[in-house]
Amino acid sequence: ADGVFLFGSSRRLGVRRRAAAAMGRRPFKCYRYQKNKPYPKSRFNRGVPDPKIRIYDAGKKKYPVDIFPFAAHMVSVEKEQLSSEALEAARVACNKYMVKNAGKEAFHLRIRVHPWHVLRINKMLSCAGADRLQTGMRGAFGKTYGTVARVEIGQILLSVRARDVHKPQVLESLRRAKYKFPGRQRLCVSNNWGFTKLPRERYEALQAEGRLVKDGINVKVLAPKGPLDSRTLSKLPLSMLGD
Repeated sequence: ADGVFLFGSSRRLGVRRRAAAAMGRRPFKCYRYQKNKPYPKSRFNRGVPDPKIRIYDAGKKKYPVDIFPFAAHMVSVEKEQLSSEALEAARVACNKYMVKNAGKEAFHLRIRVHPWHVLRINKMLSCAGADRLQTGMRGAFGKTYGTVARVEIGQILLSVRARDVHKPQVLESLRRAKYKFPGRQRLCVSNNWGFTKLPRERYEALQAEGRLVKDGINVKVLAPKGPLDSRTLSKLPLSMLGD
């Protein structure tokens, strides 16, 4: 009896190993839509595989705000989920086209969504003798499988800022990156200066007035009224300060 038990257990183990080796990745149509609540990585949700995308900024990300006035965005037209593999593929495609056709110092690419949501899979065996190894819907809460970004309609997926002369290259690179995603996306040319929230006319007017302070890839607008800070007071002549 002991010999029979050992033979049967080793046979089942071999079946499990062959099934695991033959199983590939599921098609993404299984995970395209937002069906469940957000399930982020946490102390309750451990053992999550690392997302495929690790770099969210490419190109000259430290160039100041006045170098790249032009900006374009890829906007989602569907409420869906985008895998970290698709985000990485889009980043590589967009970055490669811009480096080749505009130059590695001519743009700044930013991925605007992050794959926080964790996918699960309840692996089912489909080999001979599998019906004796698995228990159907008992314990159907699956194991972690990958990560995706949950996106809404009108949400920006990718943004690129560059000089005005590179507008055709920016739009073509974003068009190529669209093919890495499921669903529909639209390309939009921004009316703002770079990645700031100021329209171009407003930006140039404030710059002429000297009311803009550079803040990395963004700017701060100085208020025309209000208390003076210590640095501004130190620049004033003593005759204006009084007693």
